[in-house]
Amino acid sequence: MKIKEKIQELSSNIFEQVNGHRQHLHANPELSFKEFETSAYVKKQLTELGIPFSEMANTGVVGLIKGELPSDQVIALRADMDALPILEANDKPYASKNPGVMHACGHDVHTSSLLGTAYILNSLKAEFGGTVKLIFQPGEEILPGGASIMIKEGVLENPKPHHIVGQHVMPLIDAGKVGFKSGIYMASTDELYVTVIGKGGHGAQPQQNIDPVLIASHIIVALQQIVSRNADPRLPSVLSFGKVIANGATNIIPNEVKLEGTFRTLNEDWRKEAKRLMKKMAEGIAESMGGSCDFRIMDGYPYLINEEQLTANAKAYAEEYLGKENVIDLDIWMAAEDFAYYSQITDACFYRLGTGNKAKDTCYSVHTPNFDIDEDALRSSTGLMAYIALKQLGN
Repeated sequence: MKIKEKIQELSSNIFEQVNGHRQHLHANPELSFKEFETSAYVKKQLTELGIPFSEMANTGVVGLIKGELPSDQVIALRADMDALPILEANDKPYASKNPGVMHACGHDVHTSSLLGTAYILNSLKAEFGGTVKLIFQPGEEILPGGASIMIKEGVLENPKPHHIVGQHVMPLIDAGKVGFKSGIYMASTDELYVTVIGKGGHGAQPQQNIDPVLIASHIIVALQQIVSRNADPRLPSVLSFGKVIANGATNIIPNEVKLEGTFRTLNEDWRKEAKRLMKKMAEGIAESMGGSCDFRIMDGYPYLINEEQLTANAKAYAEEYLGKENVIDLDIWMAAEDFAYYSQITDACFYRLGTGNKAKDTCYSVHTPNFDIDEDALRSSTGLMAYIALKQLGN
């Protein structure tokens, strides 16, 4: 029996087990850097499989599977474990038991899938050469990102992987299909925290006040000029403000207004320049209108780049494993992922796992209270990653 058929058989045999992992994790979500029970669950599963592991970034887990044939090749496979502060709206038996916390981004899928992949690879270690590093990572959802911490603690050393591969759910793609994009794929992300300071007072006496609401309004509108008139129109850039707090009343002008937003792009030089221009413009507008502005930028994840040869290989392996009709090409995606940190250091491939099914009502976007998956996606997620790993290792 060829390696593909062996992986497919093992994947089919453990489907219910992997689905059980996913439902357990979905029912017991934990927020970023607080994945204590999730981490314990992962360590328990690796222990039962006899896979050695170490701990990093407090709740992170790194397992190692060494093939018994001679090879010095190393590949890393990554899954994230944290959930989001969202109240789940689903009424499934495995719905979140932790009110206000939900696996709304599919990290339960990523973790359970990698546990299944670990089972498959561990079962086949007598038939391949090389080392597979299993990275169960905390804190993808909030800055500074668990990937950055794990890298600082040496996750890409001892042994040093030649490649790293990750997958992420996508409800816009039907379950059973996957998608790939070579080159720059996902955006950088920076968080903007702006405090506009004026002089509050009675709304009926604006001449006695310095209105921070008006100043903030001018700033929000004017900053869009940075994107529309300073950025190369061929370069995607997104500037959005999602939080505005002006804690006055119908007849009360507050002393200050707080703004929070995000800036995303696909070029590091422009990213740096745009942040400089935004800060300068906001401070200048506030000063010209008699107020002041504290413009704070929290640097986030860099852009994510899929190394072209590795991604071409992985796409070809996916076509072999799933059939060419089940592998699609993706466009750039302006969301951000801390997997980008890995991609800045070593050859990386981050692909999309289809989880959508209109008939099963699983096409809701990630980060929403109704997000769920077609669990049949787990029939391909575990085996495909195992197949990609073994093929890339040269087996």
